[in-house]
Formats: sequence, C-alpha cells, structure tokens
Amino acid sequence: MYTEKVLDHFSNPRNMGEVADANGMGIVGNAKCGDIMQIFLKVSDDGVIEDCGFKTFGCGAAIATSSMATEMIKGKTIEEALALTNAAVVEALEGLPPAKIHCSVLAEEAVKSAIVDYCKRKGIAIPEGAIVEEHEHDHGEAEEE
Repeated sequence: MYTEKVLDHFSNPRNMGEVADANGMGIVGNAKCGDIMQIFLKVSDDGVIEDCGFKTFGCGAAIATSSMATEMIKGKTIEEALALTNAAVVEALEGLPPAKIHCSVLAEEAVKSAIVDYCKRKGIAIPEGAIVEEHEHDHGEAEEE
C-alpha cells in the first residue's frame, strides 16, 4: 500500500518540530479527515530557507508528506519553494494511494501559507502563486450524510 519512502518518512520524519526563531508559519487543515499541518520557516535576509520544521496531526501519509515537503524546500529560495507542487511531493515519495493524495495537497498549501506569513511579517509583496484558495480536499472516498 505505501512505498518504502513513505514508510521511511513516516517512521523517521525529517525536520519535525517547531523552529524556535521561525519568521514564517503556516497552518492548514482538513475538517473532514482531521489532518492538520503546521510548517515553520526560518528565511535568511537574502530569501533563502535556512531551516524549516513541521508539526502534523494526521495519518502516516500526512506525516510523510510534511517531512518530504520540508526536505524539498530547505536551502531553497522563496521563489523556488513556491514552485513545490503536491505532484512533486508524491513523486519524491514514489507514490501515494489515491485516497491519500489530499495529504500532499495539504503539504503544498502549508508551505505556501508559511511563505505568505513570512511576506506579511517582512512587509514584502506576496509572490504570485502563494495564495491558495480554501477548498475541501477529495479523499477519493464516498461519504455518508
């Protein structure tokens, strides 16, 4: 069901926890499944993500996607981090079950939310593509009313 990479990032998450001197923080969640992701960024004066961390409440896939997303943006510029897509996270994890793709979407949105927070704190223009619309995430499951 899960790839070795997903299991590794779930069992041995990278960058887990708050970043004490973070200057950007984003939090996103999905009320239907209960996943909540919080991403912390420490961005240097020249716009490079020097450190990042995450706190995630959710399933193994949510933890694995948070871990992989932080690994993928660490050392990148804000512009490079904004290019992170949920598809890239899934690819880096060598796949996710269809019902867990929403976790990768949350990871992408949490990164963008943290970048927006950083820009607001610094009083700089929010880059195009950083704002994500609020929407319900498809779990690939039928739901009962």
